[in-house]
Amino acid sequence: MSQPDTDTAAQSPSSQQEPQIQTDGRRSHSEQMNQPAQTSQSESSHDGKDEHALHTNLKRGMESRHLQMISLGGVIGTGLFLSSGYTIQQAGPIGTILAYGIGALIVYLVMLTLGELSVAMPVTGSFHVYAEKFIGPGTGFVIAIQYWLTWTVALGSEFTAAGLLMQRWFPNSPTWAWSAACITLIFTLNALSVRFFAEAEFWFASIKVFAICAFIVIGSLAIFGVIPVAGYQHAPMFGNLIKDGVFPNGFMPVFATILTVNFAFSGTELIGVTAGETRDPQTAVPKALHTTLWRLALFFIGSITVMCALIPWRKAGVGESPFVLVFNSIGIPYAGDIMNFVVLTAVLSASNSGLYASTRMVWSMGNEGMIPRWFAKTNRRGVPMLALCAAMAGGLLALLSSVIAASTVYLVLVALSGLSAVVVWIAIAYCQIVFRRRWLESGHSTSELKYRTPGYPYVSWAAFILCTASFVLVIFDVEQRFALVAELVFIVACYGAYFLQQWVRKRKKATEADDLDTLWVARD
Repeated sequence: MSQPDTDTAAQSPSSQQEPQIQTDGRRSHSEQMNQPAQTSQSESSHDGKDEHALHTNLKRGMESRHLQMISLGGVIGTGLFLSSGYTIQQAGPIGTILAYGIGALIVYLVMLTLGELSVAMPVTGSFHVYAEKFIGPGTGFVIAIQYWLTWTVALGSEFTAAGLLMQRWFPNSPTWAWSAACITLIFTLNALSVRFFAEAEFWFASIKVFAICAFIVIGSLAIFGVIPVAGYQHAPMFGNLIKDGVFPNGFMPVFATILTVNFAFSGTELIGVTAGETRDPQTAVPKALHTTLWRLALFFIGSITVMCALIPWRKAGVGESPFVLVFNSIGIPYAGDIMNFVVLTAVLSASNSGLYASTRMVWSMGNEGMIPRWFAKTNRRGVPMLALCAAMAGGLLALLSSVIAASTVYLVLVALSGLSAVVVWIAIAYCQIVFRRRWLESGHSTSELKYRTPGYPYVSWAAFILCTASFVLVIFDVEQRFALVAELVFIVACYGAYFLQQWVRKRKKATEADDLDTLWVARD
């Protein structure tokens, strides 16, 4: 560790310089725009009672390298290592490559808009804070619940996967014991400090990145005949890509694959969640956005291209991971064990990032007063332990539902988590549009922004429209139509819960005011 984990937002120069837009009607808009950022690391000041009652400091313990690997780690998971063969079977080689290219473009546009928001307002749990300020408090609440659910459900599936993966090496051991070991490890890493979490995620993600790079390099050598491949007397080259036509199953499966790709790329927005705990976010966030996205495009498209070139596309999703199929065909010993280890690190990485993201969303909701504010309380290491325990409890409940009610409750949760990420992207793009408009209306210029979304407003509106289209057009995919219906019902339920909460709070305040009036009358 290059620096001790002692930095707080109050000590960070950048946290004192970044502008924050607020929606407090008691001040003029110009005054709000010029107010120094009291990012989510500062003590809660929503009311006088809480200002000194709770210690809510989070620590800026992350560096640029952590930010990049955390974002990569949140995206590169079992979907690429295990399920990519099924995707190839559905859309064909060219169709899959095209779908990943379009998906990468959509995510890139969204992340460009997120960059401007995250640098201007580097707050932990940023998405719902932005939505609360620039769309409305009800939408902020909905976005917070949506993103929390995305990672909570992922936690349950990752804990299960860890136990199953260990069965390859210890077939007679109980699965639950390995799942429990994974839960203990991930909880401990998150409980120690943000620095421990970031370092662990850096190395977990590094293993995945190394495996993918090795796969692309070795596979490329095999494609051009430098390394012999079983079943080929000559260099395979790229004939398998178009052997059965450009779109062997038609174009509609390509469209369905684009929807799947959007889900596969979810996790890049973790950069926004971590911005509030990153040293020098003005430099680290833009750098992480650009390097992460081009690496993701290279890793996903490069891996898919190698798979399709070396394996007939109809066989790519049969039986086992296409990574294992390629390594076996090249003659790499212990290919299955190697990939089992890589996938295990992918599971640990995803669960580590998932618990972090879920915890920070709970913390942020507490910090914003959406749920009891004691969830925002942190210990001396800057870790929100109550929020961490609540996030872990959510993951354990998701794990329990996957065992007890896999065909009912868990199925609904998985459907909801799939589309929730797209809903968050839509909100990010729209928030940036509103933010820029208000920024200019307040008399500021774009040159004052430390990072600006290039091509505004075209890039911003393109991100919003493409993400909205991805969400709405799910209705044309029969297999995912249920997810769309469940997501719409859940959104309505979240808004209902928010307005019910507000109604209860107003009634409580009115009752307290009446009691106070009665007390004064009695005294008189």
